[in-house]
Amino acid sequence: MNINYLLVFFLFLSTTVLAQTGTIRGSIKDAKSKEALIGATVRVDGTQLGAAADVEGNFTIANVPAGTHKVLVSFVSYKTKEIPNVRVESGNTTVIDTELDEEGTALQEVVVRGNRATNTEVAVITEIKQLKPIAVGISAQQIQKSQDRDAAAAIRRVPGVSIIDNRFVLIRGLAARYNSVLINDVITPSTEVDTRSFSFDLVPSNIIDRMIVFKSGSADLPGDFAGGIVKIYTKRRPEQNFVDAGVTLGYRANTTFQTVQTHTRGGANWLGLWSADQQLPNSFPTQAGNFNNLNAPQRAAYARLLPNSWGLKEITAMPDLRFALNMGRRFDVGDVRVSNLTSINYAMTNQFADIDFNVYQPGATANSIGQQYRDLNYARGTRLGVLHNWSARFSPAFNLEWKTLFNQLSTTETVIREGQNIDNAQDVRSYSQRFENRSILTTQLAGEHTVSELTKINWVGAFGYTGRWEPDWKRARYIRPLESEEPFTITTPNDPTPTETGRFYSRLHEYTASAIGNYEHTFGNPTDREPNRIRFGVYGERKNRDYAARFYGYQTVGNATETLRQRPIGSVFAPENVTGQSGGYSLLDGTRDLDSYRGINSYVAGYVSGDVYFGPKANLTVGFRGEYNDQQVRATIRGTDTQLVSNKIFSPLPSLNFTYKLSERTNLRLAYSASVNRPEFRELAPFRYYDFNLLADIQGNTTLTTATIQNLDAKWEFYPTPNEVISVTGFFKHFNKPIESLLLLQTNGFAYTFFNSQSARSYGVEIEVRKGFANSPSVFLQNTTLVGNVSFINSQVTVGDVVTAPDLSGQINEYRGVTDTERALTGQSPYLINLGAYYAAPKTGWQGNILYNVFGQRIFTVGNIDNPTVYEMPRHVIDINVTKQVGKQLELRFGVQDILNQPVRFSQDFNRDGKVGSDVTSQSADADQNIRTFRRGSYFTVSAIYTFGRRIVVP
Repeated sequence: MNINYLLVFFLFLSTTVLAQTGTIRGSIKDAKSKEALIGATVRVDGTQLGAAADVEGNFTIANVPAGTHKVLVSFVSYKTKEIPNVRVESGNTTVIDTELDEEGTALQEVVVRGNRATNTEVAVITEIKQLKPIAVGISAQQIQKSQDRDAAAAIRRVPGVSIIDNRFVLIRGLAARYNSVLINDVITPSTEVDTRSFSFDLVPSNIIDRMIVFKSGSADLPGDFAGGIVKIYTKRRPEQNFVDAGVTLGYRANTTFQTVQTHTRGGANWLGLWSADQQLPNSFPTQAGNFNNLNAPQRAAYARLLPNSWGLKEITAMPDLRFALNMGRRFDVGDVRVSNLTSINYAMTNQFADIDFNVYQPGATANSIGQQYRDLNYARGTRLGVLHNWSARFSPAFNLEWKTLFNQLSTTETVIREGQNIDNAQDVRSYSQRFENRSILTTQLAGEHTVSELTKINWVGAFGYTGRWEPDWKRARYIRPLESEEPFTITTPNDPTPTETGRFYSRLHEYTASAIGNYEHTFGNPTDREPNRIRFGVYGERKNRDYAARFYGYQTVGNATETLRQRPIGSVFAPENVTGQSGGYSLLDGTRDLDSYRGINSYVAGYVSGDVYFGPKANLTVGFRGEYNDQQVRATIRGTDTQLVSNKIFSPLPSLNFTYKLSERTNLRLAYSASVNRPEFRELAPFRYYDFNLLADIQGNTTLTTATIQNLDAKWEFYPTPNEVISVTGFFKHFNKPIESLLLLQTNGFAYTFFNSQSARSYGVEIEVRKGFANSPSVFLQNTTLVGNVSFINSQVTVGDVVTAPDLSGQINEYRGVTDTERALTGQSPYLINLGAYYAAPKTGWQGNILYNVFGQRIFTVGNIDNPTVYEMPRHVIDINVTKQVGKQLELRFGVQDILNQPVRFSQDFNRDGKVGSDVTSQSADADQNIRTFRRGSYFTVSAIYTFGRRIVVP
């Protein structure tokens, strides 16, 4: 009902504004080249009314008093043009399409007009306005104002978008698995092993041209989505030759200059690499049975090949360092215009967290703790990124581009856990020494062909690679009787298990090859503002994944002395102690056949769509997309190649997008689309992975099926000026067989798996406002822009009578009454709020902004009859950034992120009422329980960007 009131109000407002006035619209082009003159000024003489031409050269001036006027058109280096006797009628639109001639005098600076600007706020708003699906976006210009370091930080400024774990995107409150991510129109692979997620922190912000988030589907977009489709466009070609470099120093409260403990990896660790001795020697038997059949001294001899790198060292966490070097070149090779853009980014960061971690006993008593720990977590991260783009314009009808993006991110993480396992009457001291390297490479060759004014063809051939390594992840656990003063002794059970002392190795390689072709034909006059078009295309992709893991656990041979078992972590496994003789240590291989798997996915899609115009105001785009997906998971079991999963599915995906122009500045959009959500390899593979930080096992489910989603959207949008927008969007989604995570029944810790619920629905409203004050008498307000978006969402899942899921052994079972039958959808936030105030004074060189972000509590993991559902709780985040331009070559920036430094908090809904309150300490039946709590620390940055030279290139 409230949404209806808002729509009626805005419609009435827009109608009132247009009363007794008319509109002038048209286009401005270069008289010689016929290129759009972006930013050309159009003014109604004798009034304050005017507009600037957008990226297509189009302009609109609304609220022009009825009558006859003189219109002035001007642009730098062009002759001003006067158009007399322009008649404006009340309620009607007058069209002016004109051209400007260049001035004859030479200028010191020549503006390059050969390229269409796509990275400004006006350009992105114009693009969104012209798109047929419902979409929102953010430009490189706004990212620069916000001083966001990477795509993850930047995209949370977009309506309906929030971030989890500082790298995964949630759209409309839906989990990352419901998003598709494309870089330059090519689907990116998942960067995570355990979930379908793209790690947005791998993309530095300075290589981004713009990001567009599609909220409704269309035939030319991938069908695997429910939240949204994110398109990241990297910078294409420079407008001028340049070289600039920037350095950023960062200070994080609670981390920088603090004494922390870490471990050594050796090698080129500062580049995210590791030394050769961190890898498992090739001489190790490849089969666990062959290794374990050796006698204890033989196995110990292998163990001594592994470095004794268990020792920790204290260091002082230094300030974070980031460096960026950007270069752009344009030159001619004969008649071919060639452009190159290269960007190199490097970062080394530090993060310390003091984490409170609790595991509660199931039962009727609130906050009855079974395990209680304090984790001292220190992580040093490095990132190396390279963007290398080439563009060749052979003619106005043929462009060729080669784009390559490489990012490598590593984390060296050390966790020291101290606390109590009350259930087992033990004091506990545990260690985790983990190194992770993630690499992603995408390279694309793309061509654009203009066959005629009516026909265009484009194609892309792409190759992608994702790699993830965890070399020699060392874990150890010491215990002693509860609350005693006895020395801690290390645990070395005879049956190796990832929860105990041992070494874990894993590596993942995923290769993806893609081919894309699109055809577009325009019917009638191509200069029409809204010509009829038909589009069709194909998308083919082949993905191969190879994942392998090995785990080795230490065992005691005979009766080891207490003195040996009480040695500190740095010397307990010294070579002289790993002998395989009685009283010493040996090694056992705990690897299972299912700890390695292979995934093969073949994906073929074809689409066709067309526009149907019902006069100048109404447009309907009808589309159909067919997707065939063949997903397989295989593993070698007892020496035999075994097929574990084979999902071959054809998905018919129709779509409708309807736009009605209420006025030149106001649109009403309606959209329908069908989409799917496919399980990922890791969710299907019956591989058991242990997450030390969460004290949890994660188990795949081979019975997962593809979810289907029906999507409905309605949007009212109003564009007061080219860089302003007000919009209200309502949406409804129905899910059949949604994929969710589930807590398995287990004592002493957590275990997660994945399953299909019966159905779910989600609906909500999004409100976006972008407001400037260009006509204000106040200079301060003229330089100020306000941006805000708010989303309110409601969701509900019907689980069904039976849950099909595996236990920790991988055995598939049918559970009844294992969890709540109705609740909110996993990962769904009930509300999202993003607010920002931007100030930019070009004459003084000052820029600044203040930004606010919060999301509502969302389900992290679905609970069961013993363990309640776990929620991630809201955090209010405020950022402040200030920039000062010093001369023409130096730019200085200062920023403070997360000023409030509110805790990251995961809590159990003990009383199962669907919400977590503030009472998390009492023993009452209404109390809820904090599981994991820590603060990241406010973050202060100082940056300097120096431009070594810019040379304007004459087209």
